[in-house]
Formats: sequence, C-alpha cells, structure tokens
Amino acid sequence: MASIGIQDIVGVGFGPSNLALAIAVEEHNAQVPARDALRVSFLERQANFGWHRGMLLEGATMQVSYLKDLVTLRNPASGFSFLSFLHEQERLVDFINHKTQFPLRQEFHDYLAWAARRLDHLVDYDLRVVDLRPVLADGEIALVDVVAVRGDTGETVIRRARNVVLAVGLEPKLPAGINLGERVWHNNDLLARVASLPPATRDRFVVVGAGQSAAEVTEFLHTRYPTAQVVALFARYGYSPADNSAFANQIFDPSAVDDFYTAPPAVKDMLGAYHRSTNYSVVDIDLIDELYRRVYQEKVHGQERLRMMRASRLLDLRTLADGVCLDVEFLPTGTRETIESDIVVFATGYRSRDPRLLLGAMAEHCETDPADPSDPHGPAGRPRIGRDYRLHTGSGTSAGVYVLGATEHSHGISSTLLSNVAVRAGELIQSITRPASGLLVGRR
Repeated sequence: MASIGIQDIVGVGFGPSNLALAIAVEEHNAQVPARDALRVSFLERQANFGWHRGMLLEGATMQVSYLKDLVTLRNPASGFSFLSFLHEQERLVDFINHKTQFPLRQEFHDYLAWAARRLDHLVDYDLRVVDLRPVLADGEIALVDVVAVRGDTGETVIRRARNVVLAVGLEPKLPAGINLGERVWHNNDLLARVASLPPATRDRFVVVGAGQSAAEVTEFLHTRYPTAQVVALFARYGYSPADNSAFANQIFDPSAVDDFYTAPPAVKDMLGAYHRSTNYSVVDIDLIDELYRRVYQEKVHGQERLRMMRASRLLDLRTLADGVCLDVEFLPTGTRETIESDIVVFATGYRSRDPRLLLGAMAEHCETDPADPSDPHGPAGRPRIGRDYRLHTGSGTSAGVYVLGATEHSHGISSTLLSNVAVRAGELIQSITRPASGLLVGRR
C-alpha cells in the first residue's frame, strides 16, 4: 500500500480490535464531509489476516455471543455485522434454525477474515513495527513516525501519523524455564504442529493447563489419535466450570468499563478476583461432562487412555532423543512421579504484549505509574492510560498514542476479549476527532 501522506490514525496490528476500528472509521467517513474524513492505515506483522488459527478445532465454538461482533453493539445497522456475513454466505436462515448464540470458532474466524478482506485498502501486511519516533512541529510533538520493517525484504517503511493505535494482541504464556521446541508446544500452534507430526510421535501426549484451551486440546488429541495415551496435568482437583450466568456476565458490559476505570485500586483487585471465573482457568460445563464421560467409559472397559493428573504440578521437564521426560508432584501428598511423553502441549494461557516494547523513542514522553512501596513487584513504570485508552503524555505532546488490549489493570477483564471491541472503536473515534486530541477537523 503506497503512502498517502500524513495519516490521522496509524494502527499497529490488525486483529479484531483494530479491525473494528477500521470499520468504525469507514462508517464515520461515510457520514461526514470529505474534508473531515479520517486518513488511516494499519500495519500488520502477519503475512495475511489470521486470528488464533492454531486453535480452530473442529466443533469448537465461541464463548461469546455472535452479537458481540465487530460492530453490532456500536451500530446494529452496520453492513459489517456477523448477521450480514451470514446473509452474504446464504446461511442466515440455517443459523437461525440452529438456535444458538455461539457460532463455530471456524465460522467466526471466517467472518473476521471476510471483514478484513473488505478493508484490504487500509492495511499493509508483513510489516513489523520496531519504533515510534516523535516528530516536532512548532516546539511540540505533533506527529509520530511509525517505523516498520517488511518481513520478506527487510525494507524499512515509515508511516507519519497524528495518532497511533497499538493493538498488538496476546502472546503465549509459559511457565518459567520452559522453552518451546519440536516436542514441546504451546497450544497457540496446535494445528500447524499436528499437521507436521511424524507417525512415530503420536502415541503419548501430555497437556498442561486447566482452562478452556487445555480441555479442548485434551479432547482433540484423545479423539484424533484413538490409540494414544493422553495425560491432562493441572493443579486443580478437577476442571472448574465457567461462570456464564447473566448477572456475572455484566462484568463485560460497556458500562462496567466506566465503573472499573474509576474504582479505587483495592476495588479493582476485588472485582478481578470475584469474576476471574468468567474467563480464566475455567471450562464450559458440556466439555467437562464429555471428558468425564470418556474417563468413566474407559474405566468400565478397562482401557484407560485418558488420565487426569489432578492437584499436580510440573517440577521439571527434560527433552530426550525420542520424547520428553516430566517430573510431576502430587500436591496433597508430595509424592513424585516421572512420566514420559512424545509431545507436551502447554495450554497455559496468554498475556498481553507489553506496549512499552513498541513505544521506542516515544517512551520518554509517556507518563508511567509510580512505584508502590507496598508492592515491589507491582506495575511501576507501566504507562498511564486514560479512559479513552490514550496514553498520558507530557504537556509538549499533542500527538496521541492509544493502547488496546493491554489495559485489564485499568479498564477491566473485558480488555483482551471481544466483548467491547465494537463500542471501544466508537470511543476511539470520538476521542481522536475531538479538537483537544490534536486533529483539526475541517483542515483540508
């Protein structure tokens, strides 16, 4: 995509958050005079659009309603809705007859890819952003140069912007000391890894983790390899069901973001602890029941392929020439056991990518949280983020830098989820088009 001069917004990353923003920009531009239209472009490090491709398991469904798509909560009449996608695919009536709020994960990925293709003119793929450089105008930082490197050629690409939106998604989280390799995986790459798995390494699997992804991986491997032994290893006594009750789910409402942002730190900690069971280390009850059914059925038939190593923790992992050796402790008694496996899959979750790694030269102009003497391991040095997701900057800066996703500490548990991407995109447009943001509406 050729440069078209100074951009009003340069988005870093093109996952659901910035995809929703791109749609909001398109719909905003369709409603304002041409002179007030926003100039935007997005830079994505992947070679093409993709969203958790490694976990598009057959039969896996979304854990969020299709109505929490890229647009509906902001603009129910949008042509970019999931229902518009179904209509174009001639599956709308079939979906209605299906009587579900939760589409297949593969189908929702297809929806996201469909929306992304319609916005190809706004995004440049295979570009990895390496720096944000402040640009002075009349003694203040009015612009930011977004510096990226093209993956296939090493070419440096620079986009100059009045506002930058960082939405770089999540990265796999692993226990300390664990390194990925040929026989040690994270579930993020599951399908690609399985596709290249030699037949000789399909007899024994260990899955580490207690959440939805861990349970899905366990079920997937147990089904795909009908003669393999599959061990599920986790510190809980059993999988815990997700709390998806109506009242608890209000923690994902747009209004809950306002409540959380203005709450004192102690209340934020309390709410986060109370409602972790809506999202973290929990499993859909139907999947729990299915895995238990399989365990019990195998006991009845005297052939136990699926083993639950509950209330246990991994002490050590050693890669051998023909497999992986794991030392495991049963926590109630301290008893230790060594097991061998062909493959170990860590389904141990994700964490937000640290926005500080991308701020580059802009970092010194962004305000940070002070050190907390009572919490030496706390968030000292973490960028301060406004309710509109804009980083707090010094008085000599009018350019805006916004962060999406890495805001659970400030904006609540929905920050990394799909629940509020549509509403949040509208909030960003409002923030960026306010005169105080540095954008001169009607300047052309």
